[in-house]
Amino acid sequence: MSEAIITVERARIHLGAWLDAELKVTNGQNYSIGSRSLTYANISEIRKQIEYWRNQVAGLELQASGRKVTRARRFIPRDL
Repeated sequence: MSEAIITVERARIHLGAWLDAELKVTNGQNYSIGSRSLTYANISEIRKQIEYWRNQVAGLELQASGRKVTRARRFIPRDL
């Protein structure tokens, strides 16, 4: 199964949607109209998704700019 390619634009749309969700939750966790009620998602889950999509946007923008992604590596020298 092939993984769908996420574009910078798509990642920004997702990030915007999660930021909107956070704003709605901060204005009230739930509301009722008559006998019906709606409860928004958990704020901690929303914040995890915001962090994920921020990282996606940043990574895709870095990749698009042509710069290399540098990663720090840790190792422990061993004398065998």
